[in-house]
Amino acid sequence: MTQTIVANSVLPARRDPLHLRTADGLSLVGELALPMSAAPVATIVTVHPLPTHGGMMDSHVLRKMAWRLPALADVAILRFNTRGTTSAAGTSEGAFDECRGEGLDLQAAIDEVARRGLPDPWLVGWSFGTDVILRHGNVDPVRGAVLLSPPLRFTGESELAGWNASGRPLVCLVPELDDYLVPAAARERFAAVSQADVRGIDGAKHLWVGEKHVRTVLDEIVGVVAPNRFPLPNDWDGPMDRWSDL
Repeated sequence: MTQTIVANSVLPARRDPLHLRTADGLSLVGELALPMSAAPVATIVTVHPLPTHGGMMDSHVLRKMAWRLPALADVAILRFNTRGTTSAAGTSEGAFDECRGEGLDLQAAIDEVARRGLPDPWLVGWSFGTDVILRHGNVDPVRGAVLLSPPLRFTGESELAGWNASGRPLVCLVPELDDYLVPAAARERFAAVSQADVRGIDGAKHLWVGEKHVRTVLDEIVGVVAPNRFPLPNDWDGPMDRWSDL
């Protein structure tokens, strides 16, 4: 039976709990969501918003990526809690480190993707997570990054210059009504990265509240990492669960 995908729709996937080990010896809580039967065509590693303000691997856009994209786009999604961060899956060891030690957390996730032989790894960060990616994610085998609501709070000109030199694709989804960096200001700041593609999203705010904006974000991401799966359907013909805390 065909059903419309709504905010709490959970589509089929193989969801495996993870424990990542960082280079400084911390254990991080995470999850890898894979297509049920098909081989993934690409892989996304997510980095969540600021944990001191409630950000975690279950922040709603990232969770909905894991609920939908393995089934709709054959994309693998690896989410994790950075050091000191808690979600329903548990608490990662360590303490918040203002975008310094979090680079080791991201590297542990990238290493896990490589260890498993997952294809075409892309990074997707949201708010604080975009700073972690800009500072620490410009490494092999990363293909590129998609940044949601980048505030550029912890990122300096040297990191932007590094991305410019690498040539890795950098797509910035900037809400029209963002609290920190609106599209015009983002285009000015990201001018230092010649390949940066800054896309203003009409009517959206920093937290991407509302199914309309979630659909836009997921469509834009898939258009970058798995363009043959773009655009995403709004309906699903198959089993569908509903998450009960929404």
